[in-house]
Amino acid sequence: MPAAHIVEVGNIRCGSDRLFLIAGPCVIEDETIMMRTAEHLKTVAERLDLPLIFKSSFMKDNRSAIDHYHGPGLEEGLTLLARIREAFDLPVLTDVHYPEQVPAVAAAVDVVQIPAYLCMQTSLVVAAARTGQPVNLKHGQFLAPANMDKPVAKIEATGSRRIILTERGYTFGYNDLVVDPRSFYELRQTGYPVVFDVTHSIRRYGIPSKDPRGSRREYLNTIARAGVAAGVHGLFVETHPEPASARCDAASQVPLSDLETFMKPLVDIHALVIRQRS
Repeated sequence: MPAAHIVEVGNIRCGSDRLFLIAGPCVIEDETIMMRTAEHLKTVAERLDLPLIFKSSFMKDNRSAIDHYHGPGLEEGLTLLARIREAFDLPVLTDVHYPEQVPAVAAAVDVVQIPAYLCMQTSLVVAAARTGQPVNLKHGQFLAPANMDKPVAKIEATGSRRIILTERGYTFGYNDLVVDPRSFYELRQTGYPVVFDVTHSIRRYGIPSKDPRGSRREYLNTIARAGVAAGVHGLFVETHPEPASARCDAASQVPLSDLETFMKPLVDIHALVIRQRS
């Protein structure tokens, strides 16, 4: 079902009957990897007729160890995202961690993302909303889905209705995430576009992301197909040319060469959902 509030990102109408994709590496790495990924993503998106938003983080401030790679930083990261945006004519998305980062980020990207851990940080959420840019608000792992109405209301209080909500799994016991299909229903009740972050939903906390045990890849197809069948408007998929050597979330990113095969059944399921409704 289309969202009550359609959020336009470039020429993409997020929340319409057309499935869209947010994809890219977890964190910005060297320029060769980033450009290669963006080029391949655009090719796949065109073949599957999928509107595409390129994503990657200039900073990962929630790594489990201080010596883990945190990204290139604000200036270098935004410069590279701008190159991708221009070279491939793609809208781009990145996340913010502190209010002081927001003005520069909002001026450089098409969607400002609030990380799940930070979705209740009022100063950050409000600062992002006040830029007028679309805000991708990720569902906190610690919040019941219905309680996402609270950070949504903070954005609405600024006058903005440019909100996208992303489900990324819910903490269930120690070091485990589950995806409850009821969440898709609850998030849709806000009236805003709902995205399913598939790759973060298979992570296993407490295990370094480079460790193959740090994710449950065997669940990837099952939960992705369940999300699309449940009526999400978009998918969020982290992908990398060589996930085993990725500098963040190596265990959960989809190999770039497998992305088209992974996405094709999801496009087909979405088309079936639309046909059954009409």
